[in-house]
Amino acid sequence: QVQLVESGGGLVQPGGSLRLSCAASGSIRSIGAMGWYRQAPGKQRELVARVTSGGSTNYADSVKGRFTISRDNAKNTVYLQMNSLKPEDTAVYFCQMLLLVDTVRLYWGQGTQVTVSS
Repeated sequence: QVQLVESGGGLVQPGGSLRLSCAASGSIRSIGAMGWYRQAPGKQRELVARVTSGGSTNYADSVKGRFTISRDNAKNTVYLQMNSLKPEDTAVYFCQMLLLVDTVRLYWGQGTQVTVSS
């Protein structure tokens, strides 16, 4: 059984930093793209950042220059370094991975809360 486990969320003051991690475990044969999404109360889930298997990245305009996504293929882990956090970054953050197990499909983490408040 495949699991994606996130960590690193919490409460931080505006201007602060957090680093999210998401590690995949189970009978994984290969990993494609990895990404982070977020969902604020009353809003739709949105893409924050994504990194392909080749290392190409893309970001939502709202986080460009502040957030950095990276991956460690040896550890089946994706990271999101979040700097200069703003109150509007408050949301539940979810990781997503495209995994080859028996078939290729998308997997989601359980979500981790990030709250930016003074």
